[in-house]
Amino acid sequence: MAGPTVSFWQARFDSGQTPWDRGEASPQLAEWLRQGQVLPGERVLVPGCGRGWEVAALARHGARVTGIDYAPSALAQCRQLLEREGVEAELVEADVLAWSPEASADVVYEQTCLCALHPDHWVRYAGQLRAWLRPGGRLLAMLAQLPRASAAQGVIEGPPYHLDIHAVRALLPSAHWQWPKPPYPAVAHPIGMAELAVVLKRL
Repeated sequence: MAGPTVSFWQARFDSGQTPWDRGEASPQLAEWLRQGQVLPGERVLVPGCGRGWEVAALARHGARVTGIDYAPSALAQCRQLLEREGVEAELVEADVLAWSPEASADVVYEQTCLCALHPDHWVRYAGQLRAWLRPGGRLLAMLAQLPRASAAQGVIEGPPYHLDIHAVRALLPSAHWQWPKPPYPAVAHPIGMAELAVVLKRL
């Protein structure tokens, strides 16, 4: 399998080498909740949930949340956070490229999964996102912007991998997804990158 393995992620969560982790939920999620992009009672999937800051925030909001990760250490830390916060969510140890939910979701919160997957797996993952959501369901996507000079020579660097908006449009075409008009908000991240905040509706 191209790209990072389970042991790669497990080692990082075990050692605390997770510089992408804000130590809290993304401020963009709070904004989306304020806008009503997620309603209490809706079924929400958080692939690549990591320590679970967004899982906890969505659970506090009243959503029925499922966090998916294949690093046991990440899920253990997520479980501890949920216990501290006094909220509940389903946690699933699984490979997002193969896992299927028992019922279609209303919302998928995508922030740390696509940019953590090697580009060889993006097409498969895009298919999973569509399969997980009900028609009319929403994909709340935070797209990591990390262009590197080496890309001019075709070098693939990551994780996190740069999510060029044109590449994402090709993965999630308008025949299957309703795209809002750009420009999209750029949310600053502590590690020095930005994330484009985009809400797509599954057609």
